[in-house]
Amino acid sequence: MPRAVQKILVIKLGALGDFVLALAAMKKIREAHRKDHITLLTTPPFEALAKSCPYFNAVETDGRPETFPQWMALRRRLKGANYARVYDLQTSAQSNRIFQILRPGPPPWSGVALGCSMPHRNKLRDSMHTLERQADQLMYAGIWPDAPTAPGTAPPPDLSWVWKHLPAERPVPGAVKPRPYVMFVPGGSAHRPEKRWPVERYAELARILYSRGFDIVIIGGPQETALAHAIQRTVPRARDLTGRTDFARVAILGAKAALAVGNDTGPLHLAAASGAPTVVLFSGASDPSLSAPRGKVLVLQADRLSEMPVAKVAQAAVSLLPQTAGAG
Repeated sequence: MPRAVQKILVIKLGALGDFVLALAAMKKIREAHRKDHITLLTTPPFEALAKSCPYFNAVETDGRPETFPQWMALRRRLKGANYARVYDLQTSAQSNRIFQILRPGPPPWSGVALGCSMPHRNKLRDSMHTLERQADQLMYAGIWPDAPTAPGTAPPPDLSWVWKHLPAERPVPGAVKPRPYVMFVPGGSAHRPEKRWPVERYAELARILYSRGFDIVIIGGPQETALAHAIQRTVPRARDLTGRTDFARVAILGAKAALAVGNDTGPLHLAAASGAPTVVLFSGASDPSLSAPRGKVLVLQADRLSEMPVAKVAQAAVSLLPQTAGAG
């Protein structure tokens, strides 16, 4: 007699870079629960990307309740769902509160919440890269017995599903072949300016790469349009797509890019996960051994990004660029 379909809950609330890295663990959870009904509990910015993702049957976006009635509504719904298992990939104070409000009788829970039934007991977990740490968590949960947990061994997220169902591009007779392009991600969290390489350095890098035959495409939120305009003052033909791309579009652009260069911020993680050769710039405010994107990625770090020379970034970029693109 076939096993009844179980209800599984996955919790991942953000930020974007962390969400992208967690897609690797989400894929493994789906493989372990192929016929079960998996719900993702997240927040509104990730709704569209998560709904296009093949790992979930349902997506709920009220994972950060603020008022008491909102917390009670979340509790009633989660209790009523009678989940057979919860994978907490957020493992934060917020997801710990979600666990605690489900007492008495919380569901089987994988994570670090005090009192959960499948705790991630590895005391070194906080010094592990997100990919190895979450693989290790799923090993403790019993669904990834041979999880790769040595530094640098866990597989990166796979975003091939983003563009798998896109219609094939048809060549236009007589059309000029477009120049390959480099994606720039010059922005980042407004409250973390120390994580940004100065925009005038991006402008100089854009000039170098454009002269080598590569177009420049600049992505970011609408609040970063001023950065794009600053780059365009040096390279007028750079394309400003700030405020015009959702997460899926960023992934598609990354899949087709000759290169991505940017700060340690979510859209750059998307581009790297999509397969773009990537140069990521870290300041001393973050530890790339814990959170850098994986793939064909070069990590450059300086305590102060203002001290990172253009020549060093350009050298890294050129080393990753296809050699077939001629100088223009």
